Amino acid sequence: MAGLLYSSWFLSLLLFCFASLARSQSFIGVNYGQVADNLPPPAETVKLLQSTAIEKVRLYGSDPGIIKAFANTGIGIMIGASNGDIPGMASDPNFAKNWINAYVVPFYPASNIILINVGNEVMSYNDRNLMTQLLPAMQNLQNALDSADLGGKIKVSTVHSMAVLRQSDPPSSGSFDPSIGDLLKGLLEFNNATGSPFAINPYPYFAYRSDPRPETLAFCLFQPNSGRVDSGSKIKYTNMFDAQVDAIRSALDAMGFKGVEIVVAETGWPYKGDNDEVGPSIENAKAYNGNLIAHLRSMVGTPLMPGKSVDTYLFALYDEDQKPGPTSERSFGLFKPDLTMVYDVGLSKTGNQNTSSTPKASVKPAPKSKKDAWCVPKAGVSDAQLQENLDYACGQGIDCSAIQPGGACFEPMTVASHATYAMNLLYQTSGKNPWDCDFSQTATLTSTNPSYDKCSYPGGSS
Repeated sequence: MAGLLYSSWFLSLLLFCFASLARSQSFIGVNYGQVADNLPPPAETVKLLQSTAIEKVRLYGSDPGIIKAFANTGIGIMIGASNGDIPGMASDPNFAKNWINAYVVPFYPASNIILINVGNEVMSYNDRNLMTQLLPAMQNLQNALDSADLGGKIKVSTVHSMAVLRQSDPPSSGSFDPSIGDLLKGLLEFNNATGSPFAINPYPYFAYRSDPRPETLAFCLFQPNSGRVDSGSKIKYTNMFDAQVDAIRSALDAMGFKGVEIVVAETGWPYKGDNDEVGPSIENAKAYNGNLIAHLRSMVGTPLMPGKSVDTYLFALYDEDQKPGPTSERSFGLFKPDLTMVYDVGLSKTGNQNTSSTPKASVKPAPKSKKDAWCVPKAGVSDAQLQENLDYACGQGIDCSAIQPGGACFEPMTVASHATYAMNLLYQTSGKNPWDCDFSQTATLTSTNPSYDKCSYPGGSS
């Protein structure tokens, strides 16, 4: 009996640990839009995604052919009911039931549908009538899922733009627009009761467009910068993504919904734009998405949600060539219609570089063997810039204890030596990709180990 009790206890502990690990993991998803006339067949897209580290995909609609194509892949799928479906879904429970029977029941569980988004950025449309119908539509859809015995397996939510905030700077002052406060409260009560996430679309790219200074660009691209101190919390933020997500966290907490999880349904950076557009470029897009992915994988989290990266869906899988507006609107794709990369952000499962589509990095060529490469500052970099690099690197969750007093690499006590250690450690732990040793073009890769005395720099065999 004692042995049986011990076995049961051990099994329960093991299951708890697995559950905790699953909750602590960060999942990287991608948006798969369809406003284009040149996209590859869904089956080819599925094969492409299976060759990457992408684990989830967000569809804006509910195309049965696409949903079916993901069957038996294990890839999590967000599907969507359109804004035009909301009035019918809100007024007629049978509409919601028929919708579930058409787009969910025939495919689940082979197609791993995890969440249904009802509408997109409805609360920012300034259509009060549609806004008031959103919650009833979500409730009817939830009831339809419950009737199909799927209520505990598939969540229902909606996606919001950052415009739902009245204030976002500093992050600790984040608060929702009071003009829609009553409607948002109802939606959040639904999220809280059903365990569904609050889905948001933060875009540091748009923040940079409204403030196109070099220091803002570095802050938005996760590159070395002096940071911004939250006057309320006194927390120093080193990137715009964390600041925007924490503004949402503060707004949720202020309304009493600390238990509602956040999902980033969209975020990205365009790689091309019109001549009068500020910010779009291959270099900026690669820096934003690549550094964001590294940040999420580090599990550092945000200052208000440490140790847990939010599930994040990159925008977008492909360009959508039929979208209206400036060129940038049609230039967010990570992949081309021929399935090659527009630029490489390290999403390949094997870690191989796609040399046919990867732009040249703005650093010296890396040594042939990644294990024999170290990231060091370029000659002539100022102490002020090195200090920024040091603060940035240690702020990304790496272990900088070796350069603290008493640490193996504290001596010599110079900004240059400490920055070299931190910059290299960040490079070594972020995938050893060339763009991980950029630091606003103040760093380079070398095959010479910079280690000295008893201090050992990670990265090489010597």
